[in-house]
Amino acid sequence: MSRVIVEVMLKPEILDPQGKAVHGALTRLGFGGVVDVRQGKRFELELDDEVTEERLAQIRNAAETLLSNPVIEDYTVKVEQS
Repeated sequence: MSRVIVEVMLKPEILDPQGKAVHGALTRLGFGGVVDVRQGKRFELELDDEVTEERLAQIRNAAETLLSNPVIEDYTVKVEQS
């Protein structure tokens, strides 16, 4: 089995209200020194076999069409070594 991680984050130019809320809460709770917070999503895909280039292309397609909104989000795909 293999695992592929897809991480989705808002593009830098997009405002992140949830990140701002977390940043404010951290400050109120006394966690100083945090300059900014950006919130994102992480998907872990367990595969039944080895990761091939064809399989990675399928996962990138899923990331582009289902897991992210490419207008406002960027994503990365990486294979996690077992």
